[in-house]
Amino acid sequence: MINEERLVKLFLDLIHINSPSLEEQEVVSWTKQYLVDCGFEVHEDDAGNRIGGNANNLIVWLRGSKQDKPKVFLSAHFDTVEPTPNIVVEEVDGVFTASTDTILGADDKGGMAPAIEALLTLKESGLEHGDICLLLSVAEEIGLKGAEAVRIDDLNLDFGYVLDTGPPVGSFVTRTATHDKLDVVVMGKPAHAGKDPERGINAIQVASRAVAEMKLGRIGPETTANIGIIEGGTAVNVVCPSVRLRAEARSTSIDELDAQVGHMIERFEVAAREAGTTVEIDHHRHYVSFNVDPLSPVVVAAQKAALALGLEPTLRTTLGGSDANIYNAKGLPCIVVATGMDKIHTHDEKISRADLIKTAELAYEILLKTSVE
Repeated sequence: MINEERLVKLFLDLIHINSPSLEEQEVVSWTKQYLVDCGFEVHEDDAGNRIGGNANNLIVWLRGSKQDKPKVFLSAHFDTVEPTPNIVVEEVDGVFTASTDTILGADDKGGMAPAIEALLTLKESGLEHGDICLLLSVAEEIGLKGAEAVRIDDLNLDFGYVLDTGPPVGSFVTRTATHDKLDVVVMGKPAHAGKDPERGINAIQVASRAVAEMKLGRIGPETTANIGIIEGGTAVNVVCPSVRLRAEARSTSIDELDAQVGHMIERFEVAAREAGTTVEIDHHRHYVSFNVDPLSPVVVAAQKAALALGLEPTLRTTLGGSDANIYNAKGLPCIVVATGMDKIHTHDEKISRADLIKTAELAYEILLKTSVE
């Protein structure tokens, strides 16, 4: 069974390696050596060169003798949403947090450590099994770039599991949203703010009118929209010549998403036209949704594994994205396995020792259900 102390040590070793997106080389190198020392077949791809980072994805194999079993994979990502240099981790009442002013990094090292431990436990068990792959990606937090760079067709996999969402452990994400992004530049006209303000067009004012008339926040039960960044201007005594806004919308319904994005674009265009200026809008689809059939083998096996451990195998919908969006879009069925990571992307991030162990046990049980039994 799971070696609990080895699992916790692995998690803490990973947490203490700084690994912001596109700068994951140290943790990738450390993990590669760890896996090689454990006797796994480990490959690096060329993702770093392709996405502008300093590190590659790791593709790890535990080859098996049961050729009639599906080729399954477990997956997690190396990068954290912000740097964690000189992090100090403390455990209080069985819960790990960062005592330094930073995130903990359990997203996604709280998924990676259990995935590795599950694979290692199966390797040590002596049980016959099918081929199993471990996909460890880079640059997930900035657009699923590492997963996009994986040449997934070359791996000949059947289905898999991405360990990258929050509790409760035992639940699974089988349905997600499509995510669109807008990069907007509202053009103004500069003028001296004290001498000739009437000669200018204030881009901040134009943008403000657009945003004030825009539906944002919770648009519907499974549709959201947000303006997240606004920047512009040159000086307080200059009528603002341009302003840039970055926005997003998400929905499980393509029709609702298209309608919301169309509404946001229209508000910018109308505000610009009424002010006698122009707007430049770059709209792109960040990732597409997936909706995995509850009766498909990937879901059935996961639920059986959860039940075997006495967990509630709830199927969830989320508006967040993960590498599973990319793999499903490439035709490889997979679902997201809940881990113990909580309050992610904040400095209050935490994960419990109990949930780390439970996640590893669940990942191991999934491997038994898919590759052994």
